[in-house]
Amino acid sequence: MKSAFKKLSVNKHSIDAGLIFAVTILAAISTLLIYSISESGISDIEGVGASYWRTQLFSMIAGIGVATLISLIDYRKLVKLWFVFVPVALVLVALTFTSLGYQRAGADDKAWLNLGFIQFQPSEILKLAFILTFSYHLSRDEEDMNKPLHMLLLAIHGLLPIGIVGLQGDYGTAIVFGAIFAFMICSAKISWKYVVAAPIAVGAAVAGMWFFALDSFHKKRITILFHPGSDADIEYQQDLGLAALKSGGVFGKGVLRSASDYIYVPEIHNDFIFAYAGQVFGYVGSIGILVVLAYICLKIFADSRVTRDRLGRFICMGAFGLMLSHCIMNIGMVLKAAPVIGVPLPFMSAGGTAMISMYAVIGLVLSTYSHRAVNYNVFYDEDEEWN
Repeated sequence: MKSAFKKLSVNKHSIDAGLIFAVTILAAISTLLIYSISESGISDIEGVGASYWRTQLFSMIAGIGVATLISLIDYRKLVKLWFVFVPVALVLVALTFTSLGYQRAGADDKAWLNLGFIQFQPSEILKLAFILTFSYHLSRDEEDMNKPLHMLLLAIHGLLPIGIVGLQGDYGTAIVFGAIFAFMICSAKISWKYVVAAPIAVGAAVAGMWFFALDSFHKKRITILFHPGSDADIEYQQDLGLAALKSGGVFGKGVLRSASDYIYVPEIHNDFIFAYAGQVFGYVGSIGILVVLAYICLKIFADSRVTRDRLGRFICMGAFGLMLSHCIMNIGMVLKAAPVIGVPLPFMSAGGTAMISMYAVIGLVLSTYSHRAVNYNVFYDEDEEWN
């Protein structure tokens, strides 16, 4: 009887137009840049043809649809389907350790899945699953989270995806998962004792990775940041990236110039697309892109403060951690302030999986925003059912 009356409830649906507009502006700019790369021939050595910008355009359109669809679904109902999407995400990631696993050209990790008709990165799906499940876990356990056993279970929940992608060799994505976990758990009622202990635990984990997991090549990528100019081979890509970024001057060279007018950088369509944006749009355009990225991050954080409940807050903070960590690490790579670690720039780097998954994350934020108003019913209050 109660379920029948649900249809009578009033859903005051609204959408965060500013957020969806900002991400779509970046996606459109990305499509234009990749089109310019393919048409100018600057990246012929990597085979960046027309299929890349077409994939980017299709992914942008599909992403808008995905984000809109997710925004229409009440996030409180969505998290309760964890038993559906978690097994799917884990199975897809597990398949990368089989013969279906694929190591993309130029990458250090075997983190892609090749199904013949499509190639994609399952860890992008795992990010969504983790944000939803960890938000649900925190929302149900926040009052008891500082008890040792409860904190241990939360830590295991957070370390599981980090360990899985770490085994793939995808250390960049592992750091992203760590950032998501940190922002989400720090937005809960965590005791200061755990906050103080966290740097010690992180330091021990980093030391363990340094001595037992990273090979010499990965270590050199890190140490070179403190000794610039000491290894031309390791610094080659970042030096080209910096030179490309600077070559655009104040207002840039414009799009669709000949290949000789641009500086070629390996992965210029993907991890180093910000360097190409610098060539095309110059200093002014680069700053404009950074402003839009900053707006997206800050808007997600602001939306976390107006959600109707703690579940919505945790979802937004997970999305904030994801976006912020991607931006910092990717821009840091181009500016030679962070090691080359293969983390794409949100809504800018080429890749259909990354584009659609980022839109899906935005969809989760939009869902918390659009469902922030209480749905009233003559017979009952939906909030009572949730609590």
